[in-house]
Amino acid sequence: MIQQPSVSPWIVPPPPGSRYDQLARTPANRWWRPLLGTVLIVVVYVALSAALGLLGVILAVGLGEPTTLSPGRVLFEDPVLDLAFQLVAIAILIPVVLGAAWLVQRRPPGTLSSVAGRLRWRWLFRCVPLAVLAVVLGEAAQSLTLLATGESPGYGWAGWSNLLVPLLVILLLVPIQAAAEEYAFRGWVVQAFGAYLRNPWWGIVVSSAVFAAFHGYTDFGIAYTFGFGVLMGWVSVRTGGLEAAIALHAVNNVGAFGIAAVAGGLGSALEQGSLPWQTLVGTIVQFGVFGVGVVVLTRKSGISVEGG
Repeated sequence: MIQQPSVSPWIVPPPPGSRYDQLARTPANRWWRPLLGTVLIVVVYVALSAALGLLGVILAVGLGEPTTLSPGRVLFEDPVLDLAFQLVAIAILIPVVLGAAWLVQRRPPGTLSSVAGRLRWRWLFRCVPLAVLAVVLGEAAQSLTLLATGESPGYGWAGWSNLLVPLLVILLLVPIQAAAEEYAFRGWVVQAFGAYLRNPWWGIVVSSAVFAAFHGYTDFGIAYTFGFGVLMGWVSVRTGGLEAAIALHAVNNVGAFGIAAVAGGLGSALEQGSLPWQTLVGTIVQFGVFGVGVVVLTRKSGISVEGG
C-alpha cells in the first residue's frame, strides 16, 4: 500500500502557555510574515476606504445629500451622517486584520482577541462597569479642574429632538470602531513585534506612537493618545486579551461623542487638535482608576493570561 504524504494544516496554533503579545510566534512563523501582513493590511484598508468613500459619494449624490471632498476622505455636511461614515470606515479594520492573521500568518484569527483564541465576552462585560467608573471619575476631575481655573467644561443641551438619532448612531457604531482600533494597534502591531521580541514594551510603545499619529491631536492631545495607547497595550498583555482595552476604549469614546451630541456640537467632536492642560488631570484619574481596577478584577475573576 502506498502511503499518502501527510498534508500540513494551514492553521497553526501558538504553543501552549504563550503570552498575549507572543501569540503570532507559531511554528509557522517566519521573519517575513509580520512584515507582509502589515503591508497587506495597509494596502487592503486603503483600497476598501477609497471604495467606501466612492460608494458614499454615489449614495449622497443620489439622495441629494451635500458632501465636501477633502484629501483622503469624504466629509458629509450632515454631522450625524459624517460620523457614521467615519466610524464605519474605521470598523472595516476588523475583518482586514483578522484576515491577515489567517492568510499570512496562518494562525487562528481568534488569537488576536485573546490567549483563549476568542473574544471572552463575559470578561469584556465585567470590565464595562469599571470602565464607566473610570471615565466618569476622570470626566469629573477634568471638569472640576477646568472650573477651578476659570474655564468652562463646555456642557450644553441640544434637546431631545436633536439627540435621539445621534445617540443611536453612537451606541451602535462607536463600540465597533473602538474595537477595530484595538485589533489593529494593540492586537496586530503588538503581536507583530512579539513575533520577533520577547519584551512586550517594544510593541506597546511603537503601537502607541502609531496610534497617536493616527489621530489628529496636538500638544497635550498627543500626550493623551500616546498614554492611552500605552495603557491599553499594557492592559492587553496583563489580562491576556483585548477585552479590557475594548471596554475602556468603547466607554471613553461613547462618553466623548455622547457629551458632544448632548451639547449639539457633534460636528466639532470630529475635529481633533490641541487639548487644554486640564485634561491631563482627568486623564491621570481615568488611567489610574482603570489600571488599578483591572489588575484587581483580573485576579478576582481568575482570568487566564497565557494560552492553554
